[in-house]
Amino acid sequence: MSELKLSGQQRLVSLDLFRGLTMFLLVAEAALVYKYLLDASPEGTFIHNFFLQFTHHPWHGLRFWDLIQPFFMFIVGVAMPFSLNKRLAVAGDRRKVTRHILKRCLLLFLFGTGLHCVYAGELVFELWNVLTQLSITILITYFLLDSSWKLQFGVSIGLIAITEIAYRLYNPELPFEHGANFGNFMDQVLMGKINSGGWVAINFIPTAAHTIWGAICGNLLLSSKSEKEKIMLLVIAGVAALAIGYSLDLAGITPIVKRISTSSFAFASGGWAILALAFSYWLVDVKKKNGWVFPFVIVGMNSIFIYLFAEILGHRWLFGFIEIFSAGILEPIGMGETAIAIITAFLTLGAMWYLCYFLYKKKIFFRI
Repeated sequence: MSELKLSGQQRLVSLDLFRGLTMFLLVAEAALVYKYLLDASPEGTFIHNFFLQFTHHPWHGLRFWDLIQPFFMFIVGVAMPFSLNKRLAVAGDRRKVTRHILKRCLLLFLFGTGLHCVYAGELVFELWNVLTQLSITILITYFLLDSSWKLQFGVSIGLIAITEIAYRLYNPELPFEHGANFGNFMDQVLMGKINSGGWVAINFIPTAAHTIWGAICGNLLLSSKSEKEKIMLLVIAGVAALAIGYSLDLAGITPIVKRISTSSFAFASGGWAILALAFSYWLVDVKKKNGWVFPFVIVGMNSIFIYLFAEILGHRWLFGFIEIFSAGILEPIGMGETAIAIITAFLTLGAMWYLCYFLYKKKIFFRI
């Protein structure tokens, strides 16, 4: 950790690690690492099933990759009490901070909708990107930050309950049917279209709970409670959320479906996020096992920038650029197409990581 200067009495290395590791995994996806490793593994084998975890579940079920967006939204919430304290100390005026938050949320919304234009290759209005949804969950959480944790928790449960009720009222027989649910209806109202993959724009309502729960956890970590108490409360909350989420699914009440963020998914994924934070906090901040975190932390220091770079240029340009040289060198010596693709994917990931490292060394941090 000697190379990485994490200043500030309230700074938690575990928070930086959680954010950075989440972003590193997203960048690896944009570099096509998981795609080519999955393609190269024979179906039915352990290795194939392992890399299948780095893809979204098609509908009812939960894979590891389904947790990445909740992790992202949750860790933003964890960071909010820390960043608010810092901004208030600098600005000294809550109104200035509020204007900053409003500006930030507007930019995130525009970035998210703009990415869909890049994906489509034309001007479109689509609200399915994580940044678009994050812009709203941040706003909801911000205006709750000064409230008690009980009110914050109550609002989060209310948002999940409202979504559950809306789905059941819209289609009582098959409330979570792919293509015929309340989320699809709202997409038709908002955008005049539905997503072929089943994603819905109103996911921001139940997943706002993740950002709110993150803020509650952030305030807990800032509190004067002992490290043991903090970890115990995080573990209890995480296990309780997991129990609720998986019980709803196993009892046949509400299936775990990430693409429409059902209540069972919100609880289950939120539970995993809280437990991941508890483990990170215990390992890195309590046990001080932090000598290995640097490569991940620096990715999180420019999280929005590297996400946009990866989504716009990662697999759309950078992979192809690097492939010119990797294929040009490796094909003549007899290396196969699959092996070249895997090597190119890792080289692309390495290039994007080095960009984060370069920005860190130059002390360039993109803020919005």
